[in-house]
Amino acid sequence: MAPLADRLRAGETAYCGWSVVGDPLTAEAVARAGFDAVCLDTQHGYFGFRDLAAAVTAVSAAGSAPLVRVPHGAWPEVSRALDMGAEGVICPMVNTAEDARRLASAMKFPPLGTRSWGPHRANMLWGTGNDGYIGQANDRLLALAMVETREAIANLPEILATPGIDGVLVGPNDLSVALTGGRAPDPADASTAEAVAEICRQTLAAKKIATIFANTAELAHGYREMGYAMIAHGSDLAMVQAGSATALKALKGA
Repeated sequence: MAPLADRLRAGETAYCGWSVVGDPLTAEAVARAGFDAVCLDTQHGYFGFRDLAAAVTAVSAAGSAPLVRVPHGAWPEVSRALDMGAEGVICPMVNTAEDARRLASAMKFPPLGTRSWGPHRANMLWGTGNDGYIGQANDRLLALAMVETREAIANLPEILATPGIDGVLVGPNDLSVALTGGRAPDPADASTAEAVAEICRQTLAAKKIATIFANTAELAHGYREMGYAMIAHGSDLAMVQAGSATALKALKGA
């Protein structure tokens, strides 16, 4: 399968599963369900270093693109995730051009960035030698800056113009909290929906990749129509909870 970055730039729509449990087998199960990519969440999820490395391998072996969301401000974790074999990094709370530059610097080899050399596991997963890996890495590895605050919206043109930033991932839950003054995480809120559409418009105009998290399938369909290239949905934990509730309801004959 072609790299996820190439598919998104070619105009394909991709769907991304989301893994928070912190278990490689669970992450692999999400990938084998057919998701084009799986985000391994180390910001709000429960991955330790070795489990994250194993999950990247498991997702890749299942034919899905492993992505990693790093914690806020955890710049050293960006290159570690890439060295494991992640095809991209999602970085939360990228609010300024300086934040975007720091992400690009950690993501990309010179001349775009300052990433240190050491992709031992990634090289094995890609089946490349050193020359083959470094020749592809800057184009193939996705640097996705999360847009989830008023400040990020205000600075979006500068964030998108930052060399080495491949696109954005909109976090509608945090964005709605910011835009509603902390009332509730509600992606269907009118002000949030308007912002989501405008972020997509600006991102596509800048010829960058627009991606987003969708709380529901209905929202996902709307985002796809707007032009979002990759849509993340659900989480492994939420799916286990929903499946367990459905099974119990059936057992009780309700």
